[in-house]
Amino acid sequence: MKILMAAAENDALPRGKVGGIGDVVRDIPLALAKIGQELDVVMPGYGSFSKLAGAQQVTSLEVMFGGQVQTVDIFKISLTPSPTTLLDTSAKKVSQWVIEHPLFAIGGIGKIYCDDPSNRPFASDASKFALFSAAVAKAIISDVFGKIDVIHLHDWHTAMVSVLRAYDPQYQALKAIKTVYTIHNIALQGIRPIDGDESSLKSWFPDLAFDESQINDPRYYNCYNPMRSGINLSDKVHAVSPTYAKEILLPSNDQHGYFGGEGLENDLRHAAKTGRLHGILNGCEYPEKVSGRLKLTDLITLCDQEVMKWLADKPLVDNARLIAITRLKQLAVKKYKKQPLVLTSVGRITDQKVRLFQQVMANGETALEQLLTLLSDDGVFILLGSGDNELEAFLAQLASKHSNFIFLKGYSEALSNSMYNSGDLFLMPSSFEPCGISQMLAMRAGQPCLAHSVGGLSDTITDDINGFTFNGDNPLQQAENMLSCFKSTLATKQISPKKWAKIATNALKSRYLWSDVAHDYVKHLYQFH
Repeated sequence: MKILMAAAENDALPRGKVGGIGDVVRDIPLALAKIGQELDVVMPGYGSFSKLAGAQQVTSLEVMFGGQVQTVDIFKISLTPSPTTLLDTSAKKVSQWVIEHPLFAIGGIGKIYCDDPSNRPFASDASKFALFSAAVAKAIISDVFGKIDVIHLHDWHTAMVSVLRAYDPQYQALKAIKTVYTIHNIALQGIRPIDGDESSLKSWFPDLAFDESQINDPRYYNCYNPMRSGINLSDKVHAVSPTYAKEILLPSNDQHGYFGGEGLENDLRHAAKTGRLHGILNGCEYPEKVSGRLKLTDLITLCDQEVMKWLADKPLVDNARLIAITRLKQLAVKKYKKQPLVLTSVGRITDQKVRLFQQVMANGETALEQLLTLLSDDGVFILLGSGDNELEAFLAQLASKHSNFIFLKGYSEALSNSMYNSGDLFLMPSSFEPCGISQMLAMRAGQPCLAHSVGGLSDTITDDINGFTFNGDNPLQQAENMLSCFKSTLATKQISPKKWAKIATNALKSRYLWSDVAHDYVKHLYQFH
């Protein structure tokens, strides 16, 4: 079977990812190739990937977009084989492609997503990905990839392919090819006006005759919703964990801290009722050798080196990084009475990840302040990530007040790997989590997680068996339960070292293999009756 995957991110190419989509699009093609499938993976070039050493232009195509003929260039990328793929012939069954056009680099060379102002959300990205989708559709009917059995679209960025397949006469040949649509995060839907804006459906495709009831937003009738289009117009719909596939069937309720279908629950229920919706958990890579655990002093040294690099890169000193440097220097000379507990957390700084830390408790303090008070002098909490400016400021302010909290504002692959491998307890209090990869990376190094039991966290962490979990009926209750869970976790570590060791060993032995995921894809997503 030959499958074409289209996505905004692909970590098989250097700097080709921002989040979890990039991991999935890097790993699942190889796992599918190992069980005999053939894969073509295509993403925008962003003005950068077409310049890779292994990039070769295959063809140029003319695409109608915005009422004009646009020329797109298509490149095939030959990757330098790694030592593992050199021995693995299945890697030859995966072909990497990028499509290039000046619009794809609108945010800057190599920048995957643009930061549009809040009064025009997604405007640049939606235009860019609409053209990319049209280019993918044109490449398929022009036989650039050869005969395709399944088109697999990832998230809202590529959903326009399903719209063109359904409604555009020039792409009618696509109807003969089955289409699968994966929801990585239903909270991001790429909504734009249907008309009246240069970034709108009718601006991109002025002659398209479409069924508005299938593709408009249920809350804003004059808007086009790519996520909804992908759900309604594809043959199969896939959510990235079994629990998430159930959660999105219910309406979201912000007051109760419940994140469900985000307005698309009726479409998803219909997909479930007609047997089109499947929840399949993402996998994780398990290298034969995971790099060793660093002592706290060595981890601090590494943190210090990375923050110094960040400071050197910017002409102005960032206060969050100045606070981090100060705290690291203090920590380097600190003497602990007993082995300190090292809490870690790695991730994008977003409302989804930080909301429960910000929850104001009965005494007026935030949940994170109370957690740091509970931790006291017994350990340190190191949090690595960047994202929302206001949330970064909140974390920096707490780091300035609490000597046991280090906020590392930025990202570093080496540092994140060392934190996964060297912490005692990984914190993941996400308000929602479609699948999550951080918990799997921490667990494979034998670091148990304390997590909110939602989505993929619920499918990977079992309380008191391979980690620690909490939930609750509203954000305050969730934060209270997080703190009481943390309290009892501290007690387990201090009073029952054998039980703690058993939980850490169970975390280490937990396996979420891409090979299993690949078999589930073939069985549930790529079989059509």
